[in-house]
This record gives sequence, C-alpha cells and structure tokens, in this order.
Amino acid sequence: MRSTVANRESRLLFWQHVREFAVPPSMIRTATARRVAGDWAGACAAARVDADLNLRAVARVHGRGFAADLRTELRHLAPDLLRWHLPRVAPDGLLRPGLTISLARYHLSGPGSSVHLVARTAPAWADAGQRISLALWDESRPADLPHPHPHPHPDRRFRLDLHRHLWDVRHAGELRERSGAQPSATTGPVPPPGPVPPDLVPPDGGCATDRWAAEAALLLRAEGRAGGTVTVRLHGRRRLALDLDAAEQVRVSAVPPAKRDDPARPVLPYAATWVLPDLELLRAGAVPPDRLHPLVAAALAPDHRAAGDAWTDNAGTGVRVVECRGAEHRIGIVDGVLVALDHDPDELRREGLLAELGGTPLACLRAIDLAHRSPECLPDVQARLDHGDTAGALAAVEALLGADVLLRAGSLREELERAAQRQVVHGAYRAGLTGRGPTREPDRKRRGADLNRPRLARHHR
Repeated sequence: MRSTVANRESRLLFWQHVREFAVPPSMIRTATARRVAGDWAGACAAARVDADLNLRAVARVHGRGFAADLRTELRHLAPDLLRWHLPRVAPDGLLRPGLTISLARYHLSGPGSSVHLVARTAPAWADAGQRISLALWDESRPADLPHPHPHPHPDRRFRLDLHRHLWDVRHAGELRERSGAQPSATTGPVPPPGPVPPDLVPPDGGCATDRWAAEAALLLRAEGRAGGTVTVRLHGRRRLALDLDAAEQVRVSAVPPAKRDDPARPVLPYAATWVLPDLELLRAGAVPPDRLHPLVAAALAPDHRAAGDAWTDNAGTGVRVVECRGAEHRIGIVDGVLVALDHDPDELRREGLLAELGGTPLACLRAIDLAHRSPECLPDVQARLDHGDTAGALAAVEALLGADVLLRAGSLREELERAAQRQVVHGAYRAGLTGRGPTREPDRKRRGADLNRPRLARHHR
C-alpha cells in the first residue's frame, strides 16, 4: 500500500509541475486568439509549433481537394491543446523526444497511398525550446530514403488520429466521455467494474482499465476488424493482451516480456491506456479547474465558473527591501547594475574590501550576491527554460533583478547562456546541418544539478 500511495503522489507531483510550466497561459491566450481569427499559422507560431507544410505543394502532389481539406483541418487545430496533451518524460516533464505522432490519417485513391498529418518532437539532444513540428507523412515513401528525424514513421503506440479531442477544437467536448470522467470530476471517481483482473494491473497504477474495452473496439474498427487481439503496453516491458470478439466481450491475459510488439497486433494508444492526468489532478484536488487549459476545464468541469481571469503567469517575485544593520535598506537598479541604494560608494568600497579579506559583508551586499548567484526563483527560471518559455524566464529574472540588469557570473547567468547555446543546436538541427546528431543523448542529470530543487521519481506517463 505504501508504494501504491507513493507512486500516485509522485505521479500527481509530476503532472502538477508539467501543468505549471509546460504550456504557459500567455501561449494559450495568444494561440487561441489567432486561431479564432482564422490564422492557423499564427496560432502554431504562438504555441512554438513549426509548420513544415506547403499547401501549394500539397495541392500539386495530392490535388486541390485534399489541400482544401487539410487547410480546414489546420484551422481547427489547437496547437496549444496539442502541446498540453503530448506525452512527457520524467524527471522534468519535457516532451517525449524523437516521436512522430499521427494526428490524422487520410486514405487517398490508389493502393498504399495513405497520408498522415503528423506532429514531431525533436530528439533530446536538439530539444531546446521544446518545439513541435507539423508535417505530412506519405506511407508510399521509400523506407530507405534518408530523413533528418530519427523516427520519421508514425509511432503505433503514440498516435492521436483516434483521439481528435486532444487537439481538434471540433471534438474537444468529447474529452469528458473518452476520459471516463464522472458527472462531477471533483467529487471523486466511481469506477465501474472493469474487464481486467486485479492481479494483472497494480492497484492505483493510473491505468484506465474501465475504458480499455471501448478504446480497443474503436482501434479494431479503425483497422477494419470486427474483433481480434490488442496489445496493451504498461510500464517497462510489461504487456497485456486484450481479446475482443465480435460482441465486444473481452478476455485479458498477460504477455511475456518482449523488446518489440507483435507487428500483427494493434497497440492500444498511449492516450487510451492511462487515466487522463488532468482528471487525476482534479479528483485529488491538486489543481483547480481554473489552472487547466480552458478547453479541458470546459469538458471535465462544465459546471465550474471561473472568477475572472484566474490564470495568470507566475513570473516570480523580487527582493527590494533588505534588513541591514537594524534598518530596512533598499536595493535597486542603477545604470543596469543591482546596487545598495542606502549606502554611499565609499562605504560600499570599504565593505567590499573587507569581505574580500574574509570579513562579514553587509546584508545588502549579501542579498545582491545571492540574487545573482543563487536566486530564489532559479528553479522556476530553469523550469521555464527547459520547457521553452524564454519570455517567462526573462520575466522572472526581471521581477527579481529589474529590467536591463547586467548579470554577474553565477548559476543564473550560466543557465541563460546554456539555454541560448541549446537554441543554436536546435536551429542547426532544423536546418539539417547536424546529420543524425550525437551518438549519445546529453546527461540530463547535469542540467540543473546545482539548483537544489526536488527531483521527481521516474515513471512513464
């Protein structure tokens, strides 16, 4: 029981962190405004989604009808909602790297001519900015044709073509039913008896067992089958087999661990395997509906009424008054430098020299040094930079040190410089100048190891 509770708490902490930093409110507001105005490309830009699509070229290759349908699809794409629902990895909640996710599949005329609208995440070594790209993938493309992405083919496990409610505003209301939410998501779950024997799935493991049968039936119908066997992938190499007959009766059995899934069996999509994180957070009272994406909140908590603009960016707070020698002294920006305003220059020079000789520095000087070297907001700045929210990170720095401040050497400056360097690597990757990239992924333990922030336990959802 103790491990079950710990796993659930770890999962909730993980998703709380993701919901705080991964998709900032400013992104949602800007992307929504542009999408509503009909500017799908502008909405993608606001959500840091690169549209590797040329509709004129699409019309030449696949016809004007398909290009028109694709344009309509893109106008209903909510890129911020897509980012909200993409799979993530511990410990920092970043996007799962190196994925190609099918958003929609189009069956064109001719054998083997299906085309996918896909979303791609960059490999981990080039994930600066946590950018996503949109593209088309033609199934008739030769398998040996080189591609800059490490896994260009749509992933069978991570697919959203059967889960349009996670990215298409026309289907966003379906989230309530597809997630298994109860009439009131805040009153706690009332789980119906599921088809899965309890000894096959750990209790409170986050599995959406009550939805597996219905989701497996949808998957099999999409594959043109009336019944059959569906593979369910759990943590690590654990797998289950769901056997559905034509009447949608289910039999569940364990599958021996294997490195690869049976290619003849459909794989239950990741989004259908696990309980929706937002539903877990609501039921646990870990987040209020106001802190969810508006489309998600409208589906999961339709009776909730937000009190004004309850969701604002939390950019951190600054230190402006310091207790020094029994009095309150101010620190502020002068000519781009954070200085002690209530001490004259001669006194500051003497105190600085005294500190260099091993003496105890003034409280004002200690506060200035601390703000540069180990600021209280540094974990927040790190998290925002990790998730690509450069504007939010700079706002947090300005709230602490003021606008146009000159940063001293220290953790804060190093983190900003490291983020800028990673942006250069990502730009080279996007330009095709890096080939397949490094043979080893960067050690994420090194990133932020000196920030003294709590590390979240690793899990796979």
